[in-house]
Amino acid sequence: MFDEALLLIALAAVAAMYASVGHGGASGYLAILSLTAYAVHDPAWLKQHAWCLNLLVSAIAFTAYRSAGHFQMRLTVPFLITSVPMAFVGGWLPIEGLLYEVLLSVFLLFAAWRLHFGGSSHEPASADEFVLHTPSALFIGGLFGLVSGMLGIGGGIFLTPFLILSKWAPPKEAAATSAAFIWLNSAAGLAGAALSPMVGLAIEPLTLLSFGAAVFVGGLFGARWGAHLATPLLIRRMLAVVLVVASSRLLVSMVTGLL
Repeated sequence: MFDEALLLIALAAVAAMYASVGHGGASGYLAILSLTAYAVHDPAWLKQHAWCLNLLVSAIAFTAYRSAGHFQMRLTVPFLITSVPMAFVGGWLPIEGLLYEVLLSVFLLFAAWRLHFGGSSHEPASADEFVLHTPSALFIGGLFGLVSGMLGIGGGIFLTPFLILSKWAPPKEAAATSAAFIWLNSAAGLAGAALSPMVGLAIEPLTLLSFGAAVFVGGLFGARWGAHLATPLLIRRMLAVVLVVASSRLLVSMVTGLL
């Protein structure tokens, strides 16, 4: 188990790593928290605190990428049209217990795989090669939004590699779009949970304040300097290890509970 100081350092490190690629870090926060005493909390508690941290860090990341001229409204809007309402629905649904642990474990393993073998930073020679297929974007946005709401994430871990590998956007535009996508999905998921009679708010203000201070510092550093880090591949793989450890811990806990 982490002690409190080590936990805050870990959260700050995760925020820095994720913000450097335009993400909010919810998958990383959930992975870290699952390795601490906070893992015993209700899934609603974990999801809502991860969303709140996502809102802070993805806002920092979005501001940095937008000010650098990488945000494209035409690329972002089709995904948001369907993702935001579906994230609200996902947050409204009471996903907990074994179902939540199974879904989260599978997602963490998928996220680890994407981080380890993630999209290349290579950009095609011509900007004309990036073509967005709007009907597909609407479908993908809704799918990623629903998953985001159910698990307590923003969906950037899905969207960024999808945009790059589909040649719908170069890496930095993909990062800017993902930052906006994550912020709005996190807000929608949190709103859905708050308005759901089956879920409700489960936020502890003092805990969130300490977590928020840590990710704020990490997020500022990552968003400002992350694009210039010397070993981004190593960072992705370190994060992948954390996600695999967290997922394995959840799977072991589930199997033990069933025996």
